Amino acid sequence: MFSAAGALGATAVLAFAPSAAAEPATPVAYAAGANSTRFAGLAFDTCTAPPLAAMRAWTASPYRAVGVYFGGVNRTCAQPELTPSWVASVGALKWRLLPIYKGLQPPCGARPIDAKISLVPATARSQGIAAATDAIAKAKALGMQPGSAFYNDIEHYSQTDALCRTAVLTYVSAWTKELHRLGYVSGVYMNLNLGAKQLSDVYTSTAYARPDALWIARYDEVDSLKGWTNIPDSRWAVHQRAKQFRGSHNETHGGTTIWIDSNRLDTPVATLAYPYKVTSTTALNARTGPSSTYAVSRSHAPGAALKVVCQTPGQSVGGSAVWNKLADGSYVSDRYVSTPSATGYSAPLPRCLYPYQVTAAGGLSERTGPGASYAVRATLPHGALAWVYCQRSGSTVGTTKIWNLLENGRYVSDYYVANPSNTTYSKPIPRC
Repeated sequence: MFSAAGALGATAVLAFAPSAAAEPATPVAYAAGANSTRFAGLAFDTCTAPPLAAMRAWTASPYRAVGVYFGGVNRTCAQPELTPSWVASVGALKWRLLPIYKGLQPPCGARPIDAKISLVPATARSQGIAAATDAIAKAKALGMQPGSAFYNDIEHYSQTDALCRTAVLTYVSAWTKELHRLGYVSGVYMNLNLGAKQLSDVYTSTAYARPDALWIARYDEVDSLKGWTNIPDSRWAVHQRAKQFRGSHNETHGGTTIWIDSNRLDTPVATLAYPYKVTSTTALNARTGPSSTYAVSRSHAPGAALKVVCQTPGQSVGGSAVWNKLADGSYVSDRYVSTPSATGYSAPLPRCLYPYQVTAAGGLSERTGPGASYAVRATLPHGALAWVYCQRSGSTVGTTKIWNLLENGRYVSDYYVANPSNTTYSKPIPRC
């Protein structure tokens, strides 16, 4: 890094009480307009955000995401380019953003000049909370939306100092809980052998909140997201991993050279709002869900500007079953919006998804329908993200009849998913 349970059968289901309101899997309180954007592919990061001309040139590269140092007391990179206009323009070029927050560093590692995490646990906890609130404020100022993932850059530290270890884990836990409380996704960047192992060691500990995604540094030039030493493949297993596999080097694409690190990602990243316009000749109704059966929340005049955060399937309107979710949480039919496609999904808009951690100790069964009698097709490991598309009623499991439809078309019981409620529906997830 640059220095500048299965929802088991009904007889067994109560054996694993969910921990949705406590560590290690704390609930994410997504705002109405939130969305979690995901990216799988190659990414680069560099100390200073490149000029927009360089980002245009690098559309010829194999990279499709860029890491940006957007805040933190130990961020040493000058950022003359990193403005709301740059973020919007880079997003329009179909780049995904990997937001990096370089806050306080371990008291037994990193650089001597870095501001450090306190060895006093209560203070370290307060520092983690403060880092999360600062990260949100800085990201919002740049145009990043609720539901974005932020990655706290924790540099290498001693693995034998117990007090230091507790300080780092306490800080990261508080960072995660506060991001979740305010409706954002928590990521952490660590050296594979000098930090990440200790985070993995407390993966199931009720003393610490578990981050949603792990980004490791291991400069072996192997870009695999599996087979990490001391970190089982079952941990951070479902679109929750990133690896910085090659350190600082020059690359040239489109005639432009940039000094970068190389990364492989399959993780949540930043969510942006993309500008489009109303194309209808009459007022376009925005609704509380992706169908005309939902209540009208407001209307947009012909030609009015819209801020779209994601797209989702819904009621067919004029030959299009795609609906756009706006930054205020309302939905409009894509048939009357100036997106590139009139009938299908339009890049760079992501699908609307809400990831939450799985709480079932033995893993959570993915079924073909919303009930324990439906066939099991796969299992989500403990701590994996359930990428929820919508919710509906089904058979009772534990204290709830709610089932989550995942983006892969399978169902999981909401009883074992760490969203705000395990008795009823959780806003802002739409109904199926």
